Amino acid sequence: MLCTVFRSAKRADTYLYLPHSADFSDLPEPLRQHFGQPIQVMTFALTDQRKLAQISVAALREHLTDPGYYLQIPPPVTSLLQQEKRS
Repeated sequence: MLCTVFRSAKRADTYLYLPHSADFSDLPEPLRQHFGQPIQVMTFALTDQRKLAQISVAALREHLTDPGYYLQIPPPVTSLLQQEKRS
């Protein structure tokens, strides 16, 4: 299976993984609006030998099958002041 990765022109460190043959315009409207203009980063083959930073290949395959995409967003920024207050 080939996977194409797009980055968001609107949101930093936000990436969208789609099956290579998928069309961005087929995605739900709220997702397209949140993501903004897609900028293609790369296309690669999903093989069991490939290592991904934030998701396993098996989990990515599941997302690409249903719902048909995977949205990778950056983790929330943790305030050091808030962490200190909780301690």
